Amino acid sequence: MKRTRMKNILIISLLSMTFVFAGFIPAGEKKAEFKLRRIVIDAGHGGKDPGTIGRISQEKDVALDLALKVGSYVQELLPEVEVIYTRTTDKFIELKERANIANRNRADLFISIHCNATSSSGVHGTETFVMGNKNFDANFEIVKRENAVILLEDDYQENYEGFDPQSPESYMMFNLMQRAYFSNSLSLAEKIERDFSTRVNRHSRGVKQAPFYVLWTTSMPSVLIEAGFLSNPTEERYLNSKNGQTYVASGIFRAIKAYKEEIEAI
Repeated sequence: MKRTRMKNILIISLLSMTFVFAGFIPAGEKKAEFKLRRIVIDAGHGGKDPGTIGRISQEKDVALDLALKVGSYVQELLPEVEVIYTRTTDKFIELKERANIANRNRADLFISIHCNATSSSGVHGTETFVMGNKNFDANFEIVKRENAVILLEDDYQENYEGFDPQSPESYMMFNLMQRAYFSNSLSLAEKIERDFSTRVNRHSRGVKQAPFYVLWTTSMPSVLIEAGFLSNPTEERYLNSKNGQTYVASGIFRAIKAYKEEIEAI
């Protein structure tokens, strides 16, 4: 935990210095225009980690289908944007490595795609998360489930510096990260849920905050999408259908396109 505290202090110091020096741009010199050049699309779970399991499908498979479809739309309709996947097959990728892929490639955007589950088969709808601790208690069960993949990894206690996905106390340090990207992350999340509701005709459960590990450790605007509930038989069939996947992926793509146009117009 001492290493973790030192890491957090160092990162906060670096962010503070960045904001300070940003104010010393010489008069008449324009800031470099921001372009959305590279997106990392993360299909949640994979391999020995199935994610949530429905009656006819597993989260890892539905997430991969959606991720590949979103990526194909970006490649076809926004050819100037490079798409990088964390996985393109049924492969287990460590949670830390998913964020590392985005950071190593200096991505401008990170999108993680998942499916939801609950004990009630009547619950349905989409949710898009940004990094944060607002309403932490209400979202803790889904946070534990998505972060619990850590427990499947070798030497996870050492690799994650004592972080325990089952312990609320482990999440206290998450408040110190991702604030620099919160506004842009929130903008994209709102666009995704708005498109799901108005264009895809899905029930949107809204934009939410939660301390997902992949959102905490990525150094760019990041969102985690819960595309629907596999615990709901009707929604599970929809998410496994060709039309359903096309509609959901199209909604995510349109939000990416609108986000790109927004940030590049500034």
